[in-house]
Amino acid sequence: MPVNDTPLIEAIQQGDQKALATLYDAYSGALNGVILRVVRNNDLAQEVLQDTFVKIWRSAGAYDPAKGRPFTWMMNIARNTAIDMVRSAAVRHSGSVRSLDDVVYRTGHDDVREQMDDAGVKDVVMDLKPEHRELIELAYYQGFSQQEIADNTGIPLGTVKSRTRAALLELRTQLKDHR
Repeated sequence: MPVNDTPLIEAIQQGDQKALATLYDAYSGALNGVILRVVRNNDLAQEVLQDTFVKIWRSAGAYDPAKGRPFTWMMNIARNTAIDMVRSAAVRHSGSVRSLDDVVYRTGHDDVREQMDDAGVKDVVMDLKPEHRELIELAYYQGFSQQEIADNTGIPLGTVKSRTRAALLELRTQLKDHR
């Protein structure tokens, strides 16, 4: 059954909890799918989904229909909340962060993604060239985007991208040799 979400957002702006429940019933599945693609862990996805609806409740007054549909607004809240969770220290230390390819550069090689999750990857990373190791550490272990790496290191974005690609290729070679 289609839901007219604009009146629901307006009702939430007025403090209507039933409207939030209706919105949750209508969109929690779709938003959970967006979240799950980022956090890749069902338990964390459920936590982020709850946080997302709390943020929707608290920031409903900030919704501007001139800027887009309510679903797009909610999807952005869900995605940003998931990214915040992935970048948080608690998640980084629990080992639940996404693989290097997802964070830095999508190469399409699942074997690298699977190998990155193996124990001993840090040892292999330590064997990389220093400029490659720095990029891998910033992107994977600290969760920086390529733009953030460029901003923080003063290296041009294009150079960060090409070095990241080279680092991933070197890492793949090292991992194959490490087997």
